[in-house]
Amino acid sequence: MTDLTSALDAILTRATSGPGHESVPGVVAMVTDRTETIYKGASGVRSLADAVPMTPDTVFALFSTTKAIAGTAVLQCVEEGLLDLDAPARTYVPEIAALQVLEGFDATGAPILRAPRTDITTRMLMLHTAGFGYDFFNESYARLATEHGQPSVITGTKAALMTPLLFDPGTRWEYGTNIDWAGQVVERLRGESLGSVLRKRVFEPLGMSDIAFTRDAAMKARTATMHARGSDGQLTPQPNFALPDTPEVEMAGHGLYASVEAYMAFMRMWLNDGEGPHGRILAPETVAWAARNGLEPHQKVVMLPGVIPSLSNDAEFFPGQKKSWAYTFMVNEEEAPTGRPPGSLGWAGLANLFYWIDRTNGIAGYWATQILPFADRASFSSYLEFETATNIGMGVKVAA
Repeated sequence: MTDLTSALDAILTRATSGPGHESVPGVVAMVTDRTETIYKGASGVRSLADAVPMTPDTVFALFSTTKAIAGTAVLQCVEEGLLDLDAPARTYVPEIAALQVLEGFDATGAPILRAPRTDITTRMLMLHTAGFGYDFFNESYARLATEHGQPSVITGTKAALMTPLLFDPGTRWEYGTNIDWAGQVVERLRGESLGSVLRKRVFEPLGMSDIAFTRDAAMKARTATMHARGSDGQLTPQPNFALPDTPEVEMAGHGLYASVEAYMAFMRMWLNDGEGPHGRILAPETVAWAARNGLEPHQKVVMLPGVIPSLSNDAEFFPGQKKSWAYTFMVNEEEAPTGRPPGSLGWAGLANLFYWIDRTNGIAGYWATQILPFADRASFSSYLEFETATNIGMGVKVAA
């Protein structure tokens, strides 16, 4: 294990010590097996503005790595018989029935809308096939934002969710605000806020601290600053960029803040077939089906186009390889260049946070930075190096 620690420490150091256009300000990265965190690393600074060192207990805006946690709360509702994944979602959140399909824009620039031909179901929400998108990955949503004042999801408002659909529900896969709506389903079924549900049913049973939609003073004091990478490759601190701490809607798709150590406990639960240190979170049979592809043959996971350059570059894991979608993770259907075996789970967050869960070998890891736009070359390439070195160090076969 000493060799693994040395190898991973070196990757973090290289990631934070190169020229500005080739480095990240700071990173926290960890690896866990089924029992405990086996590597904790931190390098660089929380902010280039004040050079406060990055530490393992640093708090990050999780962005879309929130999704899998909220998805777990949805699965718990299914287990308890509270939720039929294939019932119309309007059964639980009636306001979703008001959303129409966007067919384009007329000559004056006004949206052309029609009623959807099928109902949205919670299964579609979990699989990203309901018809929702993001403005930073979809030209039509970007146009709604710039020309028609559609609020960004990072505002944490209900208005941000009241977007038209990009296609009839079930027609295809498109990454978007689906899980935010799934979180609304959980709130209606439980009769309490999503944060309260997660605290009682996920965070406390797993011993997860330093995780919340609303940070306390101690978490705020340890939060890493967002940085923007300009067209020249240089990084600029964005101290005023933050997700709202008292949002109107606790966004299931992106709203949590947490330390990486907290996320380790969540990933261990998935490695252990739903079992946590203080009891079971999900039944083994739930984990078994939820960790597999749920898409139909006509629904394909595709590259995410960077429509708003300040927020995202074009992004895709393992181009040319088959990927699918589970509840709610990406599944690589082929062995990845990093050594990640087929059937593993993984995803990412907008500020260049990345994780994988290898249930075959009992290994999971998380890489956390706070940089925009997404798919930052320096952060993403270092993450892939980190995952590869972990697998080599843990004896997982990695193709040459």
